[in-house]
Amino acid sequence: MYILGISGFYHDSAACIIKDGELMAAAQEERFTRIKNDAAFPVNAIRFCFDFCGITLSQVQHIVFYEKPFLKFERLVETFFAFAPRGIVAYLKAVPVWVKEKLFLKRMVIKALKNLEPGWKSAADTMLFTSHHQSHAASAFFPSPFQEALVLTMDGVGEWTTTSVAIGSGNELKMQREIRFPHSIGLLYSAFTYYLGFKVNCDEYKVMGLAPYGKPVYKKLVYDKLVDVKADGSFRLNMDYFTFATGLTMTGRRFDQLLGQQRRQPNEELTQFHMDVAASIQQVTEEMVLQLAINLHKDYPFENLCLAGGVALNCVANGRLLREGPFKNIWVQPAAGDAGGAIGAAYCAWYEYLGQPRLVNNQTDQMKGTLLGPEFAMDEIKAALLEAKLNYDELSDDDFYPRVASLIAGGQVIGWFNGRMEFGPRALGSRSILADPRRSDMQSVLNRKIKFRESFRPFAPAVLSDFQQQYFDLDTSSPYMLFTTLVAEAQRVEIDEGLHPTGIDLLKQVRSTIPAVTHVDYSARVQTVSREIADFYRVIDAFYRLTACPLVINTSFNVMDEPIVCTPHDAIRCFQKSGMDVLVFKNMIVYKAERKVDQLTEPNYENQTYEI
Repeated sequence: MYILGISGFYHDSAACIIKDGELMAAAQEERFTRIKNDAAFPVNAIRFCFDFCGITLSQVQHIVFYEKPFLKFERLVETFFAFAPRGIVAYLKAVPVWVKEKLFLKRMVIKALKNLEPGWKSAADTMLFTSHHQSHAASAFFPSPFQEALVLTMDGVGEWTTTSVAIGSGNELKMQREIRFPHSIGLLYSAFTYYLGFKVNCDEYKVMGLAPYGKPVYKKLVYDKLVDVKADGSFRLNMDYFTFATGLTMTGRRFDQLLGQQRRQPNEELTQFHMDVAASIQQVTEEMVLQLAINLHKDYPFENLCLAGGVALNCVANGRLLREGPFKNIWVQPAAGDAGGAIGAAYCAWYEYLGQPRLVNNQTDQMKGTLLGPEFAMDEIKAALLEAKLNYDELSDDDFYPRVASLIAGGQVIGWFNGRMEFGPRALGSRSILADPRRSDMQSVLNRKIKFRESFRPFAPAVLSDFQQQYFDLDTSSPYMLFTTLVAEAQRVEIDEGLHPTGIDLLKQVRSTIPAVTHVDYSARVQTVSREIADFYRVIDAFYRLTACPLVINTSFNVMDEPIVCTPHDAIRCFQKSGMDVLVFKNMIVYKAERKVDQLTEPNYENQTYEI
C-alpha cells in the first residue's frame, strides 16, 4: 500500500511516499524549482516520489494533507472579530484568497493531481486531512526509535494550535494539551526576527547565530512586557505590542518604542544593540522551552521526548534541553518545520487511520539519515560535466578519499555531491560544502567567498562518532545536526586576557584547536557521523588519517538565499559562481582556478509581509 503525504500552500512545501509503513522518498519543492521555501503545490516533489517508487497516482491508496483549511479559515475570521476594527486591511486582503482558493483546498489538490495523471479518478476516501499539529506530532513520534514517548510540538501556528503535547504509544498518539493562537513561542521569536531585519519563516536561525555576540540585557523587558510565563510553563503574549494578528507585519510602532529603536532595515549595519536583542530573545526562548519541558515531565514522567515544529529547529534550545532537561532521551524530527508535516500526515494515515502495527527497537529511527531525495547515476553526472565543458579526474576508491582529504587539508573548499539528497534544512553529507576546521580564517573565507552571507554566521562540525567526546561535551549521537553543545575543555586555547573585543570583533579570537567551527561562546552545532553513512564517513576518516583531526566543516551546498543543490547541474552552477575550489562527485574531482568575489549583498525584505 502506498500513501502520499503532502504539505504546502504556506511555506516549504513537500511530499513523501510511505510504502507499507516504510518511508521511501521525500523531498521539498524548493529543491526542484530553486525558489527558497517554495510554498507552491509540490508537483515536482510528488513526481520525484512517484518516479523513485516506480508507481503512478492510480497506485496510491491514500493522499493526506498536513492541515485542515476550514479550521485555519475559522481562525482568520474569529481573529478579525476579536481584534476588530483593527486588522481590516489584512482581513480584506486575505479573505478573497481563502474564499477563491484555500477554503476549497481539496478541490485544488485533486485538480493538481489530475494534471499529473489526467485519467486518475479520486475515490471518496482517497483524500484525507490531518490537523497541523497532529502532523507535527506524528512526524516526531512515528519515525522515532521509541515505543513510548511524550511528544512536544512548538511552532508559529497551525490552524489554532501553537504548542501541543501528546502521548505516543505504539501506533497511537493521544493529544493531551495545547496552547492556542495568538500565544506562540514561534511567533514571539519570529517577531524579533522581523524586528532585527531578517525574513520571517526563513531567517530565524540567523537570530540564533547572532545571539552569542550579544548580552541578554533586554531579557527582563521581554518577560515584563511581552510574554507572561506561568508556573506550569504555559505562557501568554501581550498582544498590545504585536501586529501579526491584525496586520501584514509582525511588529509595529509600540514594539519599536518599547525597545527604544526603530526596526532594523535589512541592509542596515548590525550593531551591538541588535546583538543584545538577539541574545535576549534567544535566552528567553531557551528558558521557555526548558521550563515547559520540566513541568510536563512532572505530569508525564516518560524517559523519552520527541520534538517537532519550527521551534524544534532551534538547536541551541535543544542542546540546553538535552543537558538540563529531565528526559533521558530526546529525538527531534530532522525536518521539524512544515516540510516534515508531509511525513507526519502520511504516518497518521498508516498508523492512526488504518491501525497498522508499529515495531521499534529503541535505537534506530525510520528517517534513513534523511537521505530520501533524488540520486543521480554516473552517466547523468558525466553528461552534466560535459555540457558545462568541465574536465575531471576519475579515481579509484583507494586514491579518491585520500585525495579529497589532502585537498581539504591544503585549505581547499570542496563542493561534495554524493548519493541521495537530504530531506529537511540540513546538509548531512550528500549535498555539502566541506573545509578544514583547524584554519582560523576558514569561517570568514566560507562566509564571504563561498556562501556570500553575513560574517557572523557560524559553521558546523561533522565529527566521527568515535571521537565526539574528545572534541565536544556530547555523550549522545547527533546525526541530524540538531543539538548545540560546547567544545570540550581539552580542545580550547587560552585567550589573551588583555583583549576585550565586542560584537563581530569576537571572531578575531582563536578559541580552540578547531576555530572555524567554534562559535564565540565556545559552542558548536554538532553532526556525529557513524560508519553507516559510508562515503561521508570515509572522507572524514581519510582526513583524520592525514591530519589527526577527526572532523571537517560541513555546511549546506548552496549560496545565501538559494535552496540546497539537488541535481548535478545545480551543483555545477553553484560551483562556478562561487569561490569554491573543487567540485567532487562520486570518485570524480573537478578543479577550477580561484575567483575573487568583491562585493556582497543582502536581499531586501523591506516589503515583507506575514501571512495569517
